[in-house]
Amino acid sequence: MAALAASLAPPAAPGHFDELRGRATRLPPPRGNGAPASAPATLLRDVASPEPAAETGTADERADLDDDAIAPAWSHFFEELGPGGFADLPRRAVSLARQIRDNGVTYNVYADRDGPQRPWSLDLFPLIVSPESWAGIEAGVLQRMRVLDRVLADVYGEQQMLAEGLLPPALVQGHPGYLRAMQGVKPPGDTWLHIAAFDLARGPDGNWWVLSQRTQAPSGLGYLLENRIAISRQFPQAFESLHVQRLAATYSALMEALQRLCPAGAPPHIALLTPGPYNETYFEHAYLARYLGITLVEGNDLTVRDQRLYLKTLQGLRPVHGLIKRLDDEFLDPLELRPDSTLGVPGLLQAIRAGNVLVANAPGSAFLESPALLGFLPALSRRLLGEPLELPSLPTWWCGERAAMEAALPQLTECAIKATYPDDERNFSAVLGSQLNRRELDEWAGRIALQGEAHTVQGYQPLSQMPTWSREGQIAPRAALLRVFAVSDGAQSWRVLPGGLARLAGQDLQIASMQRGGSSADVWVQTHQPIDRTSLLPVHATPASLARHRAPVTSRAAENMFWLGRYTERAENAVRLARLALSLLSSEDQSSHALLEWLHQMARHNALVPRDVPSAPRSRRVFERSLIAELGNPDGGSVGYSLRCIRDAAGAVRERMSQDVWNQIVRGEAEFSRQASEQAAEVAMGGLVTSAVLRNLEAASQSLAALTGVQTDRMTRDDAWRLLSIGRHIERLSFLSDALGVGFDIGAVHELSGFEAMVALFDSTITFHARYQQRRDVATLVDLLVLDGDNPRSLAWVTQTLRGRIARLAGSAPGKLTALSYELPDPANWTLEHLCAPGEGAHYPALVELFEQCETAAYHVSDAIGTRYFTLTSESLRSVGV
Repeated sequence: MAALAASLAPPAAPGHFDELRGRATRLPPPRGNGAPASAPATLLRDVASPEPAAETGTADERADLDDDAIAPAWSHFFEELGPGGFADLPRRAVSLARQIRDNGVTYNVYADRDGPQRPWSLDLFPLIVSPESWAGIEAGVLQRMRVLDRVLADVYGEQQMLAEGLLPPALVQGHPGYLRAMQGVKPPGDTWLHIAAFDLARGPDGNWWVLSQRTQAPSGLGYLLENRIAISRQFPQAFESLHVQRLAATYSALMEALQRLCPAGAPPHIALLTPGPYNETYFEHAYLARYLGITLVEGNDLTVRDQRLYLKTLQGLRPVHGLIKRLDDEFLDPLELRPDSTLGVPGLLQAIRAGNVLVANAPGSAFLESPALLGFLPALSRRLLGEPLELPSLPTWWCGERAAMEAALPQLTECAIKATYPDDERNFSAVLGSQLNRRELDEWAGRIALQGEAHTVQGYQPLSQMPTWSREGQIAPRAALLRVFAVSDGAQSWRVLPGGLARLAGQDLQIASMQRGGSSADVWVQTHQPIDRTSLLPVHATPASLARHRAPVTSRAAENMFWLGRYTERAENAVRLARLALSLLSSEDQSSHALLEWLHQMARHNALVPRDVPSAPRSRRVFERSLIAELGNPDGGSVGYSLRCIRDAAGAVRERMSQDVWNQIVRGEAEFSRQASEQAAEVAMGGLVTSAVLRNLEAASQSLAALTGVQTDRMTRDDAWRLLSIGRHIERLSFLSDALGVGFDIGAVHELSGFEAMVALFDSTITFHARYQQRRDVATLVDLLVLDGDNPRSLAWVTQTLRGRIARLAGSAPGKLTALSYELPDPANWTLEHLCAPGEGAHYPALVELFEQCETAAYHVSDAIGTRYFTLTSESLRSVGV
């Protein structure tokens, strides 16, 4: 099998290290003038210092270039493919893609709220790292963590490195990521960095080089977990026989360290701060929070009171002792950093300075990510640790120093030019000197001479290439970067996650970037030691240990669930009303003035038509055309608007939605809007497509019915679900009360066509005919649509259900109501005799009063719930826990 793999897999490009064969591919022979052909230029994401490379390649990796045999680890991998061998790989690739799709793994490249989320791209083959290579990587990364952590402690403390000239002040204090508000702060455990990522590449000599470091909010810890699960399932025999190190123990060590270092709290409450569902890596944020058993929060979920951080929950304010941030520093606190930030928490920096919350990583590390700073790390390592850097970096020249600029300018054709200070007015996209002509090189040289401090020049080298499984069903080499992670396991102590995230360049690119169409691969780190099979969940689970995996319901999540319920019910009501209106306008009942007036008023109340549209009795055709034209309008309040609001509300609590439910919401909204837009255009051209519109509304009704079934039968009955249900029933109570009130007010209920229309709007036609046969009087209508406690669309059932759900939300015992429940009328006091007692001129004053009372109560209860549970501005401002 290994020989077959060698014959099927082409070698890496000349001058690149071939991961499959464990050695570099020989360059072509010299050209006629004696100059060797240049290797393909590779733009690295970040590169650093001029330290000489320490040799980390194994003997197998430095084998004879003429030998086409593949490396032992890869040979072992292919031998473990099983009986199907290579012929089974296409099936596994399809299975892998299905698993990624079914699990909802996404990476939204452009963070486009209106665009489709891009499925996560994962290659079928893993990157295999030998124990010898990993030992060098692990030691070098741990050393760099110690250096970087001490650099931060010095920069925000005594600043000896600045005073001694080992760090240029312009590179630190002139960087937008340097936060003066953190000066003098000493974080818990005197540990600044808890999670850091390092991008590594293997050069043609087989040695690993550090290309960049990420310290603000490094991404990948969640995606690599998903990669591991997916790929190990595709190759279980190879995964086991290659002695691949497991990952869970490192995550467990991180959580234990954060819990020990958190300020007072037993047990400490730790949350993960995300920018929200429109961030490109939001899937990872939700995934990681679930895996670690911590609360996923956005900035508006949190508040600072008396220099302490609190989470706004349905039960009140809950203290937060630790925060894993996935938010760039500048957005953390609008009071002291970016005032336009809506993602952070006002007063957060004050809580950090007071020592009341641990933030991983501590704010202020962004300047460490500058490519220019990496060139100063060798001297810093010798000064702070008394050790040379074990992992080398590429030559780097920060052009803010005149000598470095003069050394770099003659080498521009062989280097990359990068911005020293990202995310400010001096930022620019990196360029590769070998891709510039003479005039462009001169222009860049001029810019560097004028603003040297804003430019960093770095060398480059070809990236190693690993075997991948192409869409065409072939093995193809592609350039790869390895991202590894170091996490804290105690005060000023770290460990390296024994794995990582490999990022692969596109087929026609040498740039390994997910945002440029690249993909990812799992990373298998081999070991000679026994496998650590630690699980994140304890073997002997206790209620306390399991409680960590039951995150509280935040006020933001609760509010979005509440509105998800309201908009689902509102969309169902709008669809049912639109179908009824279009059907009646095309029937023989269109001559009923009262019925047409009832339809018009209901359509206006529910935003199905603009308010200035002539009434249906005056101009039935104009009314009908306006209704069709408005159906898909996402801004007009009609069906399309409600469907869009369902998608937005569900997107804000995406971590609570299964992939099936989310797909259904997105597809249903997109398909309805597409067809409604086409039909509105046809109406504008003079056509009338009532039958096609009715089919579109029927499809929307079926999609919403399926969503209702999921909400009713497939969701856990926690407080978030109760708020979703309360939202639905508030909307239903308001809609049905209004429909009955308008029907009685204009007298439509007293005509046969109006009577039947009202029963149909309540979705009760079959029940009514079966129960009352041919009776068509007010008593039968009231009995079924107002008093019937078994009809889920009667006012009595809706009101009684609301009273009970509100009481359970407040934590009352079953059957015991709360003050807010009593704001709703009590159906036990309703009687048929009282409600059907006629007044003057066939009016029913008790009924009309009840309809008004129900509608008013619905809005009042909605406002009260928002004040008490969402904004937390009334008596709910209390702290739960310590």
